[in-house]
Amino acid sequence: MEIRETIGAFVTLLGSVFIFLGGLGIVRMPDLFNRIQAGTKASTLGTILSLLGLAIMNEAWIWKLLVIIFFVLITNPVSSNVISRAAHFRGTRMTDKTVADLLSDKNKKISEE
Repeated sequence: MEIRETIGAFVTLLGSVFIFLGGLGIVRMPDLFNRIQAGTKASTLGTILSLLGLAIMNEAWIWKLLVIIFFVLITNPVSSNVISRAAHFRGTRMTDKTVADLLSDKNKKISEE
């Protein structure tokens, strides 16, 4: 086994660990908004690391995997933001431990003054 394949396998394993931790965060977080945040950050980083590990192992796929990484980097945070804003405007409750709600009507009135 070459050193490049070993490094690629390690980076892919590290990506899998982040994806697992994202899944664990989805189960353990107290409300929808925290779950979305935990799942999005970890799955974005985990997917990017897994794809980079595959690109290191197989040089013929580098450009295809970089395009996929680019789209994951753009679409994951945007879709997470849209889902969380829709949940907020629909009235989904936050946990009592949430300190600030920047989208609430009270904060909008304060910022307009």
